[in-house]
Amino acid sequence: MTTVRLLTGLALLLPAAVFAQTAAVDPTGATAQGDVAVTIYNGGPSLVQDDRQLSVNAGRNRIEFPDVSARIRPETVNLSGPGFSIVEQNFDFDLLSPDKLMDKAVGQEVTLVRTNPATGAETRERAKILAANGGIVMQIGSRIEVLRDDGLPVRVIFDRVPPNLRARPTLSVTIEAARGGTVPARLSYLTPNLGWTADYVALFDATKGAMDMQGWVTLTNNTGTSFTNAKTILVAGNPANGGGRHNWWQSSSGTIDQVGTESGPRERLGDYYLYPLADRTTIANAQQKQVSFLDVKGAPARATYEYLNSWMGSSTEPVSASSVLKFSTSKQGGLGDQLPAGTIRVYMRDARGDPQFIGENSIDHTPMGSSMALRTGEAFDVKVRPTVEQRTKKGSQRWETRMRYTLTNARPEAVTIDLAQQGLWGDTRVTAQSLEGKRVSADRMEWSVPVPANGAVDLSVTFDSRY
Repeated sequence: MTTVRLLTGLALLLPAAVFAQTAAVDPTGATAQGDVAVTIYNGGPSLVQDDRQLSVNAGRNRIEFPDVSARIRPETVNLSGPGFSIVEQNFDFDLLSPDKLMDKAVGQEVTLVRTNPATGAETRERAKILAANGGIVMQIGSRIEVLRDDGLPVRVIFDRVPPNLRARPTLSVTIEAARGGTVPARLSYLTPNLGWTADYVALFDATKGAMDMQGWVTLTNNTGTSFTNAKTILVAGNPANGGGRHNWWQSSSGTIDQVGTESGPRERLGDYYLYPLADRTTIANAQQKQVSFLDVKGAPARATYEYLNSWMGSSTEPVSASSVLKFSTSKQGGLGDQLPAGTIRVYMRDARGDPQFIGENSIDHTPMGSSMALRTGEAFDVKVRPTVEQRTKKGSQRWETRMRYTLTNARPEAVTIDLAQQGLWGDTRVTAQSLEGKRVSADRMEWSVPVPANGAVDLSVTFDSRY
């Protein structure tokens, strides 16, 4: 027998009438929140601002704020308004549940109701709860009994709800008011478990060399509280959250070929971009909600192939090149917007005209004007095999390495493969190459190699390196 299973069964049998409420709970589920605004970040806590009208007396008042986040960070609470000051605040997060109700009833008496399954007759006994650890132990008269999970109709009636158990997450604040009356107040606080991500759907047309891009914001609320008719602002960026500096090894997904330098009209807050939702929305607890924020038709895009050889070594067999979709976020000839970090999923139409999924990849926060290379998968018909043809020692610390890269294309049309050799030392020199390449960094060379339809091409390169 498990306590959770037993109490879950009991909860199904407990009628609402058996609870003697100590605090009013709206049976319609209406919220006690006022005019709510939420600012939601990609990562870290989000900001909730709740404007309510408070009825206060002159002097000291204890004000309760139900329907705050169950994950509220109490140390971040700020209550502001004219003519009062905060003396003390408490957050009651011990929420009403069958488990909690039984735990709080230890040492107290309850009414145990058993129903005879054959006759339907009910018997009632007063029982004192002795323990609720791994099972319910009760004293009924002079006998000690364990409440068994045997499937028989049993329910427990409690005399009252303990005052420190709340049906909703509740913040209580003691204030000192200069005078009585109704005063406007703003309650603001930070809460985790309220976040958003960006998701993109791209429909690529290879024939037209264009794509349609739809951007979606996915809101996720696991705070234990719904935020009703909230004014919502999304913040794209990575605010510090007490974790120190960004680690150098936490690199982006590598989809930005060239970082953009364009500015746009989108509102900024310090080093972050703001994406306010056009309309107020209810962000329900335990819910995901999607809202469109980007809709671009016919942006220029092209498909290509990439292959990276991470060191000057051979491969025992041909390796598939990466399928890559290239496009821009520029105002001219691109998507014309900043892209919050998220996942881009790419579709193409098949011969019947139906869109089919061809791959996805994540992007980092991307400035406007960036050149993007989104890797969507591995090519079936386009492969590369690097081979070390000869390696000769030259002097005490120099080596000459002759590499051959065999590129094959089984497609009925010609392709171009962007081939990169990485792992070069800073003083590595190229002494011979069958196709002109370019040095893009201290340890990387790149070549754009055209490969004919149903054909193969060899690229030969000789390196002079220290090791």
